[in-house]
Amino acid sequence: MSNPVVIIGGGLAGLACARVLREQGIEVLVLECDESIGGRVKTDSFEGFQLDRGFQVFLPAYPEAKRILDYEALNLRTFYPGALIRSGGRFHRLGDPWRRPFDAIVGALSPIGTLGDKLRVGRLRLRLARTTLEEIHRRPETTTLRALRQEGFSEAMIEQFFRPFLGGVFLEHELNTTSRKFEFAFKMFAEGGTAVPASGMAAIPKQLASSIGSRFIRTSCKVKALNQGTVVLDSGEEVRAQAIVVATDADEAWRLCGRRQVATWNASTCLYFAAEEPPVDQPVLVLDGERSGPVNNLVVLDQVASTYAPPGRSLVSVTVLGVPKANDKDLSDAVRSQLEAWFGIQVRAWKLLRIYRISKALPTQLPGAAAQDTRLRPGLYACGDHLDTASIQGAFLSGRRAAESVISDL
Repeated sequence: MSNPVVIIGGGLAGLACARVLREQGIEVLVLECDESIGGRVKTDSFEGFQLDRGFQVFLPAYPEAKRILDYEALNLRTFYPGALIRSGGRFHRLGDPWRRPFDAIVGALSPIGTLGDKLRVGRLRLRLARTTLEEIHRRPETTTLRALRQEGFSEAMIEQFFRPFLGGVFLEHELNTTSRKFEFAFKMFAEGGTAVPASGMAAIPKQLASSIGSRFIRTSCKVKALNQGTVVLDSGEEVRAQAIVVATDADEAWRLCGRRQVATWNASTCLYFAAEEPPVDQPVLVLDGERSGPVNNLVVLDQVASTYAPPGRSLVSVTVLGVPKANDKDLSDAVRSQLEAWFGIQVRAWKLLRIYRISKALPTQLPGAAAQDTRLRPGLYACGDHLDTASIQGAFLSGRRAAESVISDL
């Protein structure tokens, strides 16, 4: 074969696409503009800590992830199946009754929602367990907020639990995200829980890259333009291709493909603090059910995976939705003020390690944002989670669909 299939973008979708093509013996060339692969899934090492670029989790129930990843090699570390919710000046535990029956009894007596709300959670879980992902994607859709109200959940349950929990998943407080994504995410959380790889989220793209082979991947390669069967780099180099797959984010994809589309994004800001003692000594997600400050959710990551922090230290990850205009000091002070009310004066001694302001954290997906075709025109394809359910599963599945389109056409 004279020319490879060129894949522009070394994020999860592009790597998944390359993996499928390599399995079929097709030569590929992945061009990544950054100095490392992974796209939005990266991990930085800093002072002995592992800092994912924004708080991210992996859901082991993702069907496509099960197909292409080696979970044992990822050494997944799991979260507590439930949450600690800050409400009324106290923390209240809300556990998964299927995994932690005793905690469910405690949760049933908590003031988070009503007993009827807890029963509705169980009913929703049962319904979704009997529903395939294909059926979910064919269901009538509305906003997540409206869907929750249609399920009969009380406003207290929505405000204290669903808004901070799903707000952290969708990275938007208003819960305008399509109900299909809500049902998809709820089903995945219920069926497989939540985890992170022991060596950080970057272990996922690294594992994919190793299955492709380093000689098929080039980093620090910015693509300037596409011509018929040719990829033009910023350096002026031209790469001939028998097919081109655009696996960049939506903005760059539409620019390269000559489309006048404008992508919309949900943003987030992640603050990492080093603490001498963990404020929460369990691998549990902490939610702000009061909306008492900028913090939406918090987790002590070394309680999930000890490898995230050096011995004798703790890593506190704090998520703020959106990208605040406040400078780093003012934002950090506001976060500390809120958390001091939660954990006491120990918060004052925490060391701010780094702040990640991520304006393009997750593609916005409102009702009507159905999965899109990966075949743009003969010889030109696209993949990415903006074309499917915005998630790791969506990126993987979109990459597979693009690869299958290429294989069919070739």
